[in-house]
Amino acid sequence: MIDAHLDFSGMLDLDKELELLSKAESRTVLRQAVRAGAAVIQAEARNRAPERTGKLKRNIIIANGKGDATQASAGIRVRGTNPSGTNSDNTKKAIRSNNSFYWRFVELGTSSMAAIPFMRPAFDAKTDEAARVTIDRAIQAIDEVLAK
Repeated sequence: MIDAHLDFSGMLDLDKELELLSKAESRTVLRQAVRAGAAVIQAEARNRAPERTGKLKRNIIIANGKGDATQASAGIRVRGTNPSGTNSDNTKKAIRSNNSFYWRFVELGTSSMAAIPFMRPAFDAKTDEAARVTIDRAIQAIDEVLAK
């Protein structure tokens, strides 16, 4: 799992403005900011994903993470599982447009197929830009809340 943390506590101005907000407003601001940063990486992952049917690209999504009122997290993931744990039931795989269980075979490769990585390179290429967008969106969201 790719993991990155962005800590606002070192930015005194932003930290002070977050303290002015209620817990609900603060969480909303943080969630908006984190999702904005995640959208940058999501767009890059979609650009890098191989496109045969377009199903894999469509299923790269942003998922909110769990946390307390002072934290917000979001992740980029590919929607799709094979709940039976085997590849025996092909009927559900072909029908469902939101099941890209095969993404890990594309990303990591198999014994008979070379890897075509798209998630990790997207993360590596856009980490700095995502951090910048996250901070910019946090400042913008705080200003919007305080202007009310």
